[in-house]
Amino acid sequence: MELVVAIGIGVLTGSGVWLLLRPRTFQVIMGLSLLSYAVNLFIFSTGGLRTGAAPVLEPGGVGDLATHADPLPQALVLTAIVISFATTALFLVVLLAARGLTGTDHVDGREHDR
Repeated sequence: MELVVAIGIGVLTGSGVWLLLRPRTFQVIMGLSLLSYAVNLFIFSTGGLRTGAAPVLEPGGVGDLATHADPLPQALVLTAIVISFATTALFLVVLLAARGLTGTDHVDGREHDR
């Protein structure tokens, strides 16, 4: 399970960096989104990859990391998802405004001749 998650994080990070280096702004925004997904998976995996483990303690119970999941990474990832959604929406609005002003969606604002 850990190997699959590690490979997934690596693929998302590599794809995100590749898209960040592209000349069009929409591809840059998608690259930022993929990088945020990779970071979310990494933070989520730091809490331990367990199935069927309770995230909170029973009343009067003793805390043991072997039988319970860590709820802090889950809360951090939930917060990061909300923030990344808001910043992606903001980036898309700025993209549309810049495209309306310049007439192109290139990062540097001009089309390159090939």
